[in-house]
Amino acid sequence: MKTGPLSRCLATAALFLILTSSNFARAQAVANAQISGVVTDPSDAAVADARITAIQTNTNAVRTVQSGSDGTFILPGLAIGPYKLQVEANGFTTYVQTGIVLRVGESPTVRIALKVGQVNEQVVVSSDAAQVQTDTSSVSQVIDQQRMVELPLNGRQVTQLIMLSGAANDVGPANGMSDLTGSKNYVSADAISVAGGQANGTLFLLDGGENMDSLQNVNLALPFPDALQEFSVETSALSARYGMHPGAVVNAVTRSGTNQFHGTLFEYVRNGAVNAIDYFADEQDSLKRNQFGGTIGAPIWRNKVFGFFGYQKTITRTAPPSTFAFVPTAAAL
Repeated sequence: MKTGPLSRCLATAALFLILTSSNFARAQAVANAQISGVVTDPSDAAVADARITAIQTNTNAVRTVQSGSDGTFILPGLAIGPYKLQVEANGFTTYVQTGIVLRVGESPTVRIALKVGQVNEQVVVSSDAAQVQTDTSSVSQVIDQQRMVELPLNGRQVTQLIMLSGAANDVGPANGMSDLTGSKNYVSADAISVAGGQANGTLFLLDGGENMDSLQNVNLALPFPDALQEFSVETSALSARYGMHPGAVVNAVTRSGTNQFHGTLFEYVRNGAVNAIDYFADEQDSLKRNQFGGTIGAPIWRNKVFGFFGYQKTITRTAPPSTFAFVPTAAAL
């Protein structure tokens, strides 16, 4: 049987997905979150074969598992965001918990106690319950999207917010005097020591993939604040999966579209005309810098496919610096 160009193209695409799916899954393992727990009855005995459903309320994405013989369950690879958890079992009322918000890299454990009754009856827990994470001994701090957008940032570089995580120390710009190894670092690279580690001992992740320059061992640029959902700074007894960067892990996740249309427009202006003149200067600051752009998130196929797009541009205008030079005369030469 002969195969046409379309068949060969589809076969190539399928082979590519098979070869890359395992790497993609490993990358998403640190960009997402998970929920685990145990289901019990009023006597604290395990409830087997209970149906546990996690619903992402922004996108209506549904994940379902069943509890094991010991009542335990795990929902791995969940996208970050708000969730509703629903538990159903024969002979028990339906348990519904809202107000669950998963952060990047988190794996909270919940304990669900079912009550005897009919499945069509519901017990709804609407308060924000504290999420307990027991599978790691590391210390993590999450910087959410609101703080990234509203806190003042020089040049809107979000890596400056790593300093909010505690135990972080800025040891100088990457192209200046610091403990970074290399002389060809990026302008966006930051030399930040976390918990006493070296500045080049910090691992930067973006959507689960390594966001590092392997030659200079510095971070590559992160998206501007409006395009990031959040990022976490994790240190102290890091997991072995983070490899050869023992200092800290900065795990950033980009924003995603939802079932609702949402967008932003912004512009940040710096103009010397509105600044006070420096005491030692003989003329007004001539710097004019405009940073502007916007974002839009929307459903492409409702409840299935979502899109998010962002744009930022920076325009800088300034007068060249004034220099004085004394040119020797021919007699002096």
